[in-house]
Amino acid sequence: MTAASTEPERKPVSALVLRDVVVDYHGRGGTVRAVAGASLSVGRGEIVGLVGESGCGKSTLARAAVGLVGATSGTITFDGREVTRLRRRARPADLVRLQLVFQNPYSSLNPRRTVGAQVADGAPRARAEELLELVGLPRSAVTRYPHEFSGGQRQRIAIARSLAPNPSVIVLDEPLASLDASAQAQLANLLKRLAREVGVGLLLISHDLAIVRHVADSVSVMYLGRMVETASTLELWHLPAHPYSEALIAAVPRADGAGVLPESLPGEVPNPASPPSGCRFHPRCPYAFDRCPVDEPPLLDLANGRAAACWLQSPGRPPRPLPNLSGPKTSNRVM
Repeated sequence: MTAASTEPERKPVSALVLRDVVVDYHGRGGTVRAVAGASLSVGRGEIVGLVGESGCGKSTLARAAVGLVGATSGTITFDGREVTRLRRRARPADLVRLQLVFQNPYSSLNPRRTVGAQVADGAPRARAEELLELVGLPRSAVTRYPHEFSGGQRQRIAIARSLAPNPSVIVLDEPLASLDASAQAQLANLLKRLAREVGVGLLLISHDLAIVRHVADSVSVMYLGRMVETASTLELWHLPAHPYSEALIAAVPRADGAGVLPESLPGEVPNPASPPSGCRFHPRCPYAFDRCPVDEPPLLDLANGRAAACWLQSPGRPPRPLPNLSGPKTSNRVM
């Protein structure tokens, strides 16, 4: 046995690190805290999924991560350099390797410029042809215009364009949401292959936990501006430690022939301008008890590198199945 075989597996060095990020929007109606102290990291060659319902702050966090919106507080660093809000001046050269792919490929590409010209903004023409081929398009696509391609093909073009400056990390904001199921599956496989073969880190934002399960190495679950759980993808899927994660998984349709409909999560995401007291999820939680509407749980470090913001879990211990903790329905359940 060689010495190398006895070394523990090393986690990728984080290239993008967000710590306690807060993002506020100010308007006539007052201040809305879209992100209320969120943390995550993405290493090279690693795929991190960020999931949650619409209105939970995922897209705002994505834009803050690349500097499209400014953070009210907290820190965002990329390869050790602070990521500041983009202004009219060109982005610093060492931050160009942090890229963003938008949700809608119909609006993110310029209809008046050829595909090759847009990809070549960040690379020579020959490199543009190589990148288009890498994402599954013919080299001849460089002379064509975006309207000549399908939605899935346009998103491939957007990904090729983001690869032009040889990025370390790409943030993908709901990149599959506007595509049909077939295109979603093809692009999901493409993203996984790019992370493994090219070594680029991916932050994949999605409300579709089934897609994230197929692609991501780890998952961060976001609810109303805060992280409520982080875990490896398989561990989260098989044993969620937070009731919100459990509800998201239960809502995923399953083609298992059992004829059982997925369970819909009751209620709606509250207004972030006036979040509930205590645990933000407690008005919708089937396991809520007296402490939940009073004290807001921190993101507790559990065993095996997992974390959850739930009073039903114990710090430093493995997560326990939530239904076993709830016990019989009693009068102290919060409605």
